Amino acid sequence: MSTQTGAGARWTRALISLLVILVAFGAAWFIPPRLGLDLSGGTQIVLETQDGPDGTPASSENTDQVVEVLRQRIDRLGVAEATMSRSGENRIIVELPGVQDPAEAAQIVGQTAQLSFHPVLGVGQAGGQGVQAPGDSANAPRGEADEARAPSDNEEGADAQEGTEEGSGEGDLTDQELQDLISGMGGGQGQAPAGPSAENPEDVAVTLPDADGNHLQLGETVIKGDRVSSAEAGLDNVNRAQWVVNVSFRGEGRDQWRELTGEAACYPQGDPRRRVAIVLDDQIISAPEVNPEIGCETGMPGGSTTITSPTFTRETSNELAVLIEGGSLPLPVTEVQRQTVGPTLGAEAIQASAIAAILGIAFTALYITLVYRVVGFLASIALAFYTLIAYGALVALGATLTLPGLAGFVLAIGMAIDANVLIFERAREEYQRQRSVYEANRSAGMKEGQDGDEDTGKSGGALARRRRRAIPPSLEKGFVEGTGKAWSAVIDTNVTTLLAAGLLFFLASGTVQGFGVTLSIGTLVSMFSALIIARVLVEWAVRRAFMRKHPAISGLDRIGPVRTWLVKKNPDLMKHRSKALIVAGALVVAALVGPVVQNVNLGVEFTGGRVLEYAITGDDPVSVDEARAIVSDLGFAGSDTAVVQEAGDGDISVRTGQLNDADAASITDALSEATGGAEVVSDELIGPSMGDELRNRALIALGAALALQMIYLAWRFRWSFGVSTMLSLAFNILLVIGLFIWLGKPIDGVFLAAILSVIGFTVNDTVVVFDRIRDEWARDEKSSFTEIANRAIINTLPRTVNTTVGAWIILGFLTFFGGSSLQDFSIAMLIGLTTGVVSTVFVAVPLAIWLQKWDRTPPPHVIKERKAKQRVAAKAAREADDGAVV
Repeated sequence: MSTQTGAGARWTRALISLLVILVAFGAAWFIPPRLGLDLSGGTQIVLETQDGPDGTPASSENTDQVVEVLRQRIDRLGVAEATMSRSGENRIIVELPGVQDPAEAAQIVGQTAQLSFHPVLGVGQAGGQGVQAPGDSANAPRGEADEARAPSDNEEGADAQEGTEEGSGEGDLTDQELQDLISGMGGGQGQAPAGPSAENPEDVAVTLPDADGNHLQLGETVIKGDRVSSAEAGLDNVNRAQWVVNVSFRGEGRDQWRELTGEAACYPQGDPRRRVAIVLDDQIISAPEVNPEIGCETGMPGGSTTITSPTFTRETSNELAVLIEGGSLPLPVTEVQRQTVGPTLGAEAIQASAIAAILGIAFTALYITLVYRVVGFLASIALAFYTLIAYGALVALGATLTLPGLAGFVLAIGMAIDANVLIFERAREEYQRQRSVYEANRSAGMKEGQDGDEDTGKSGGALARRRRRAIPPSLEKGFVEGTGKAWSAVIDTNVTTLLAAGLLFFLASGTVQGFGVTLSIGTLVSMFSALIIARVLVEWAVRRAFMRKHPAISGLDRIGPVRTWLVKKNPDLMKHRSKALIVAGALVVAALVGPVVQNVNLGVEFTGGRVLEYAITGDDPVSVDEARAIVSDLGFAGSDTAVVQEAGDGDISVRTGQLNDADAASITDALSEATGGAEVVSDELIGPSMGDELRNRALIALGAALALQMIYLAWRFRWSFGVSTMLSLAFNILLVIGLFIWLGKPIDGVFLAAILSVIGFTVNDTVVVFDRIRDEWARDEKSSFTEIANRAIINTLPRTVNTTVGAWIILGFLTFFGGSSLQDFSIAMLIGLTTGVVSTVFVAVPLAIWLQKWDRTPPPHVIKERKAKQRVAAKAAREADDGAVV
């Protein structure tokens, strides 16, 4: 093992890198990724709890109880790997992988299921005594009444059920009931009640229609849904031909059921008062008649019953069992968002993103290798390790990988190379400085020295000075010192990116939030990749004897040709800064005029509504205009204003206002009929309240991003730098948004992710320039601030170009291979990155120059001198201290 200075640190970094790589490989190999529904296919439903009618608040605790009830329902439905979680105070996110019928899923999941069991007191007219439930009872289906009986295996018990049709057996009418029936048939009036009314109208709590259209007068709730222990659908035990629902009660519910059925059994067969009403969300889902074997005041023993109905099928009986056993939701819920993605669309997105990632890594590695040679190739190897570690971290943390998240993962590849570029450019400078000192010393007549001679010269006195030698430049030393000088810029650029990613995580939602997660993980891993792994590889390479003899192949031995040309020409970019600010102001005005003269294409996330995307599978493709006419002719509310666009290769996207499932089905049927086949590959529904909230949160995220960047840079540099950065960011954001408005591009949640990413990248460029200005200013007391700023721009421009080209390569592949869902994201990022470089040079720096006349913060060289004097004074105080203690 080497005993030279720094060997221990090198081995420590190497071991840490190896350990992290092995752990990441194990996580990537053994832990399957958790794919979002936009990649795996399925349905996501966002529910919002409301305050209960009895005053129960929609608090986080009560919402958690709703989540548990929903989890029981979903488990009973048999949906594999379904997830439910509370989001915020009163939002619930339900993800149902593989479920392609969102209407059915929403009906089962979102139903409040306020379950209760009531005695039937009589039959009344529609709108009679008690609270009338809303609904079209006149169109209610007619059929046989349900029946509640004790579980039995004998045929006789089954035969006893046959005589209860229509709630009354033939020949069982009393004289009074017959008179009531005859009197109700005259005068063309509506149908008479199929039974007597309640003896005491004040006892009627609610009047609801049953399946036959009879309005049953119900008493107060006797049994609540939480007293049900189990409910299971199955075939009857007699002939195994009819589906039934077996219900069991627990606790006091067993006694309540016996008392309820005992009181109902006191009435004759066919009397509606012999029935028991099971009510779910103000609808009678079943009103079985007590079996004739049950005696008066005796009731059904055993705490269980069987609900039968001629209309029961396997599906309907199972759904009823799920709702009964799941019990009541503690709070009513409303559906505020729904998204359904077909599995084909998700598979295509994964394949497209994988192709973009592979090609992006390959071409970025090729570009960096061409620019920085051997160290660029080693950085590319570190980039491959970055990909492995970032993916391993994602799966190990259980983060959900969404489609925008994949974009963030691929985009972070371009960011991972930025820290390496910063370090390599600084290392080149340090190597050139060493070469200049070496050549000056050789010209002064000093003898050739070795690397170790310099340390000897530092250690002591006149003898050491006589032995000084001209030390040749060292690649290792240049790289290590360059890393140290690039450290502050690397930290600042990554912190600003993390601020933007954090805002996405806390203020965005759904798939865009997934983008923030992957961007955060990618940023942290990119720092580890550049500062640890790449450093281990480069330090190992530059210490090889072959590399020391042939430094040209390293890529660090000389400044790049572009930068050499710029330094030689020294163009005065700040000479025209006033004109640049005038042009920037004109562009801002043009961007602000856009919303006035052009309709803003806000996405459904911000407006509310529904977006349906269809894959045309038939043999008769339709144009966008023909599809628009088809949708408009359907005649539903908002059909004439529906936005119909092309999505992908021949696919159709339909965006409307609030649209129910029946109207959505009519669009599907109409397009299928016109084309010979149309398949829904994506269905997204956003409620109006959700749209308002997302729009407000987007504005808050943008405002917070600008404020946080300004505060951070003002703290790290000077307040004038922070303000100029914020104004430059505002210019860049307005430029991208205005261009999207003029082009008619959608401004949606994915666009918000692109804008916040543009903020992070733009601040990266600005931070690098301002960090260089501070460094130049600390060494140069004579030049004006304008000259220093211009020199800093020229010195950092090659880094900006190399990093931007790397990001362009990634975004270019995302644009061409990422599909329609990621094209607009990539276009916004490409525009933002390009204008971000321009805004840094021609907006941020000119504004900083202008603001210096009001900025009274001491210059860096003054602060440096002040700190040096403080260190000298502290050293003198320590030397004067004799150590005595009083």
